Amino acid sequence: MIRFYAPDIKQCCELPESDSQHCVRVLRMREGQEIEVVDGRGGLFRCRIALASQHHTLLEIVEESRLPKVWTPALTVAIAPTKHNDRMEWLVEKLVEIGIDRIVPLRCERSERKDIKTARLEKIAVSAMKQSLKAILPEILPTTPYMDFLESARSGLGFIAYCDPSLPRRQLCRELKAGTDTTILIGPEGDFSPKEISAALERGFIPVTLGDNRLRTETAALVAADTFHIINQL
Repeated sequence: MIRFYAPDIKQCCELPESDSQHCVRVLRMREGQEIEVVDGRGGLFRCRIALASQHHTLLEIVEESRLPKVWTPALTVAIAPTKHNDRMEWLVEKLVEIGIDRIVPLRCERSERKDIKTARLEKIAVSAMKQSLKAILPEILPTTPYMDFLESARSGLGFIAYCDPSLPRRQLCRELKAGTDTTILIGPEGDFSPKEISAALERGFIPVTLGDNRLRTETAALVAADTFHIINQL
């Protein structure tokens, strides 16, 4: 069954315009047909189309259920946006498909891109959530200064992945602990500055490496997230 996204489904029983256009104009669905709708908060709804409209398709809720995450601990990836927008957009899509709770774009000393369009990333996240058959939409924060994020970092394990071989690092796969909320810091193309690394270590972040290969920023984030899920599945 085709799946759509309507964050206010229980309040207004209709699809937003973007999903309405896809439903009616692209898929040519009509009154009486059934679709699945998620609200981004774990709600899964089987609905019947009551009025097919390209602007606001009205729905009748037939059945409501919950679709929880398939992983338990929370995963946050805080990353300096890539220089090219398309790589950051690709990363958000893949992180959502794999499983992520929160994505935080970081403004670092060596960041080549200081700001990013969060609204665009949210649209990509919605599409990836539907495509991967999830019902919970990850949180995507506005671009956050690196030091501000360190001060507000949540409880659980925190890791900072960097490239500088002169500074001691551990293997991420050996340091992750299953069932523990995790935050992973990924720096810009030019890596974190020594000052940024020191600040993270002072706040209890564990210095890690993601292996012997040199990885692009977006690849490093994806490897870190996948490692988190592998450890939690063992």
